[in-house]
Amino acid sequence: MRDYQSVADAVTEEIRSGGLRPGDRLPPQREFARRHGIANSTAARVYQELARRGLTVGEVGRGTFVRAASPATDPALTEPATTRIDLELNYPVVPEQSALLAEGLAGLLRPDALAEALRPAGTAALPAVQDSAADILAAGGWRPDPSRILFSGNGRQAIAAAIVTVVPPGARLGVEELTYPVVKAIATRLGITLVPLPMDGEGLIPEAIEEAHATAPLHAVYVQPRLHNPLSLTMPEARAERLAAVLQNLCIPAVEDAIWSFLHNERPPLAAHAPEHTILIDSLSKRIAPGLTLGFVVAPAALSTDINTTLRASGSAPARFALEAAHRWQQDGTVAALVEAKQREAAVRQRIAARHLNGFAVQSDPRSYHCWWRLPHPWRADTFVAAAARHGIGVVPAAAFTVGDNHAPNAVRLGLATPQPDALSQALATLAELARSAPEDLVTD
Repeated sequence: MRDYQSVADAVTEEIRSGGLRPGDRLPPQREFARRHGIANSTAARVYQELARRGLTVGEVGRGTFVRAASPATDPALTEPATTRIDLELNYPVVPEQSALLAEGLAGLLRPDALAEALRPAGTAALPAVQDSAADILAAGGWRPDPSRILFSGNGRQAIAAAIVTVVPPGARLGVEELTYPVVKAIATRLGITLVPLPMDGEGLIPEAIEEAHATAPLHAVYVQPRLHNPLSLTMPEARAERLAAVLQNLCIPAVEDAIWSFLHNERPPLAAHAPEHTILIDSLSKRIAPGLTLGFVVAPAALSTDINTTLRASGSAPARFALEAAHRWQQDGTVAALVEAKQREAAVRQRIAARHLNGFAVQSDPRSYHCWWRLPHPWRADTFVAAAARHGIGVVPAAAFTVGDNHAPNAVRLGLATPQPDALSQALATLAELARSAPEDLVTD
C-alpha cells in the first residue's frame, strides 16, 4: 500500500505543475482513496498533509480546495533581511473576511447572475446599487442622495476625476500641509500647484483657506476630515461647520477623502455641512478587501455631469462584478460585519503600538490603522527609514506627505494593518529598540 507521504507528494506536484488549479475542489476523501488505491485513513492523512503544507484549505460543508495562494509567512527580523515586514502599505484584513465574502458571493456565481455581472457597467449604476452605496456611505445620521452617487474603478480614480473636474492645469489646489502622497502625484501629472494649508490639533484651519485664497485664487481644496492620513486627526463638528462656511462664502469646492472614515462613522462628513460645495470620495479597498477596487463619488448637482464625463473619458468606469458584489454584501450584512470586525482589529493593533512605543512622541487615534511617530533626537527620518529597512521593516518618511518646499517633520508614518499581530508586535519592538540607540551605533557596510 502506498505511503501517505508519497501520495501527498504526487498531489503537490500536480498542484505546482498546474494540473490542479487554485480553487479546484478535491474529491471527497473516500472517493480519493478509491482513485489512489489507498485506505480511507491514509487518504485522511494525505489531506492533513496537504493542508499542513499550505496547499489546500478545508471549508465546512463544502469540501477541500486548492488554496488560491500560499499562506504568507512573516519574516524574521534579522540583519541583513531577505524579506520585509510592511508598515508602508496599509490594507486591513481580518481572519473572518474571506469566509464572509465567499458566502455573500454564492448567489452571484449562478450562471445567469454571473453572466449579468460580467457585462460592462457605466459610472452611474442601477438605482438599487446606488441605494446600497448610500447605505454603505451613511455616517453620523447623514445619508447621501443615492441619485448623486457615481462609481469608478477605484478610489484613486475617483480622487483624480474630482480634481481634474474642478482644478484646471496650472491652477492652485489647497491641501493640508501633510497630505496623501497620491494627490501629490496627481497634481504633478496634471500640472496643478499644491498649496500647503496649516493644521492644528483639530485638523485643517479654515482661516488658512481664506488667507491662501486672498494671495492667489484657490480653485478647490482637498481635505481628509476624518482619520487624516498620516496624523489620524478627526475634525470636531464645530471645525467642520466653520470649514463648510468658508467654502460656501468663497464658492470653493472641497474634495473630501473619506477612505478611512468607516472606522470613525459616528461623525457626519464635511459633505453633510456643505453638500453643494463638497465632492465626497470613498472606496471599498480598505472597508472590504484590497483586491476589491470600487470607488464612490458623491457629487454636487452642479458638478455631477462634469465628473461623470471625466470618469467616462478617462476609462475609470467600475467593473459590474464589483458593483453587484458590493450590492449583495451590503444587503446581506457582510459590509456591516466587516466594518465592525475591522474597527475591533484597529483597536487591538493600536494597543500593540501603544505598548511598544510608550514614552515616544506618537500621535494616533484608537480607531486608526496608522500612527505618526516624531522621532527622538538625534535620529533623522531618512536615516531611520534606512536603518529600519536593514532590519527588514518598511516605514514611510514624513517627506512622502510633505507638500512643496515645506520642511519635512522629523517623523515617520507606521501602517499597522498589513502584518499579522505577532509580526507587528515584533517589528514595533525592534523599531523601539532602534530608536533608543544612536545612529552612529549602527554597523554600516
